[in-house]
Amino acid sequence: MSFIAIQQQFMDYIRNPSLPLPEGIELRRMQVYRELFFNNIVGFVSSAFPVLKSLYQDEQWQTLVQQFFVKHDCQTPIFVEIAGEFLSFLQHEYHITEDDPVFMLPLAHYEWLELCVAVAPDTPTSQLINTGELSQHSLCLAACAKVAQYAFDVQHISLDYQPIEPTPQAQFFCVFRDAGDEVAFLQLTPLSAQVLAYIEQMSLSQQGVTVDAIISWLNEHYPQMPSETLLSGCLPLLQQLAQKGIVISSIEA
Repeated sequence: MSFIAIQQQFMDYIRNPSLPLPEGIELRRMQVYRELFFNNIVGFVSSAFPVLKSLYQDEQWQTLVQQFFVKHDCQTPIFVEIAGEFLSFLQHEYHITEDDPVFMLPLAHYEWLELCVAVAPDTPTSQLINTGELSQHSLCLAACAKVAQYAFDVQHISLDYQPIEPTPQAQFFCVFRDAGDEVAFLQLTPLSAQVLAYIEQMSLSQQGVTVDAIISWLNEHYPQMPSETLLSGCLPLLQQLAQKGIVISSIEA
């Protein structure tokens, strides 16, 4: 057997101990290797999804992570990105069972967003905006802020609160890192979520977007409302978002 084949057999067994033991390697030693790898994965996934983990018995959670460990082909060796790989596994490869909460995917996505926000780069001081100078800047969404929409009130889910059906209205959030470097969330109205999503979209496609461009975009979607009304409603929102460091200047001085 070639060295590459031996390596592959070794890796396959570490992922799935139901496979044949690699030839010439003692079972006790293989178990040490496997426990080391698997425990690292369990530890990181558990720390990234603490609320989701709390809803399972220990054995159930170990089984779930074991399926991820065996079936999912991770595209990154970076531990901080394994949470995203686990989320992808749940979304595309895992078949939800009656033992899983109905809100499993929204909750997992929300906890993943919290991790993304926690490890995102800091916003340079030069990109923070004085709220009275919004019109002078091209705006974008800070790297430590994410916009999301869920069918469940994921921010309240816990061992003591597990909804069995979606909320009557969609839930809109901005998950962000505040001035104290803590992950926080801001519940949004549908309109404010639209505005933030538009700023986020424009941040990716060009060098931010001005207040005037935002109002023009709103005029297209709400032609029945005067520009002055849209401005008077949108400006306080943008000021609040700028104050929290969610909306920043797209150009670093």
